[in-house]
Amino acid sequence: MMSWTSLQKDCCRRANRSCSNMLPTTSYTPQSHGNGSLGSRDSVRHTAGAKRYKYLRRLLHFKQMDFDFAIWQMLYLFTSPQRVYRNFHYRKQTKDQWARDDPAFLVLLSIWLCVSTIGFGLVLDMGFVETLKLLLWVVFIDCIGVGLLISTLMWVITNKYLIKQPCKDYDVEWGYAFDVHLNAFYPLLVILHFLQLFFINHIVVINSDWFVGYFVGNTMWLIAIGYYVYITFLGYNALPFLKNTVVLLYPFALLGLIYVLSVCLGWNFTKGLCWFYKYRVQ
Repeated sequence: MMSWTSLQKDCCRRANRSCSNMLPTTSYTPQSHGNGSLGSRDSVRHTAGAKRYKYLRRLLHFKQMDFDFAIWQMLYLFTSPQRVYRNFHYRKQTKDQWARDDPAFLVLLSIWLCVSTIGFGLVLDMGFVETLKLLLWVVFIDCIGVGLLISTLMWVITNKYLIKQPCKDYDVEWGYAFDVHLNAFYPLLVILHFLQLFFINHIVVINSDWFVGYFVGNTMWLIAIGYYVYITFLGYNALPFLKNTVVLLYPFALLGLIYVLSVCLGWNFTKGLCWFYKYRVQ
């Protein structure tokens, strides 16, 4: 019969072995001091400049980008955007940053911008030079310019007003704020710059003054901007150190009011967009 001492040793060995199998393993674990701060070497690795340099360096190496995962994110931004932000939370646990470290999503989004803008040029009967001007406008103004403005504004607002009091050591990364904008911008781009193209001159002429036309067109605008607001809310709601993120859903009330007024008064947002694009390339 096994003695009591031998039985205890055997139980301890099994417990240690099971615990070691349950612990997650990562390729890199930051070394912290007793006060919870990172060491000097780790602090350098985790500065905003170091993260930005790593991101831009990978932008020049397509073989290092995970395009399969970026496509997965694009699909789930339509069907289940919460799953996309759960991955951001996992990245924080494993790589100590909320923002993307892989530019594959940005590269695919740029391709979508080019394809959809060329489609807009064809639908609006633009020439090569006019389409090129429109492409430059959409990429550098609509996406990057507006994205920088919105990201910086949200970065300031969340860090100044939405940070929990006990969590002053945490802050919203500007890169994460820009990622949230890109996530929210992608469904808006697909709806307004791709799906809408099939309704402008073919299925339903939504750039006309016909009621069905501007009703369908404005409804697509409502869905697209609603996606943008909701995905933006999910992005900041995923951060555990923010409070009162529900205020980011308040624009839905204004959005619904503008939609009802536009339908009642005959405002045609798509017609205005087509006129604006033609005006910009003249």
